[in-house]
Amino acid sequence: MRLGLFKNFLEQSKKVFLVGFFLFFAITIMAPCVLAGYGLEETAKSGYGSDAYKKSVSEIIGKVVGAVLAFVGAIFLILVIYGGFMWMFARGNEAEVTKARDLIISAIIGLTIVLAAYAITKYVGSIVGQ
Repeated sequence: MRLGLFKNFLEQSKKVFLVGFFLFFAITIMAPCVLAGYGLEETAKSGYGSDAYKKSVSEIIGKVVGAVLAFVGAIFLILVIYGGFMWMFARGNEAEVTKARDLIISAIIGLTIVLAAYAITKYVGSIVGQ
């Protein structure tokens, strides 16, 4: 009877911990990044004039790709941390350990594919750009 209550408590505490971790991540990492860009456009326009702040299409695409890669990196980090917690809380259960290991391996493979695609695109773009 007590063992069932303890397992239920562990499952609930894992969920509470993960929600708390994501909120902590969102508040401490993401919020300052969003707030840091506030007002920079007006500052650039006042300092350099309105024509100096115009961006080309390639600059805009580069910023979007950089943001997507940063998002992919954050997702990778979250998946690896989640897989690590799954592995720690597996308590020797071989099925849970395999599930956690597969999650971590899948996250590493996904990040490798995304970074390889970016490197190939950058290389082909530099050759075509010449």
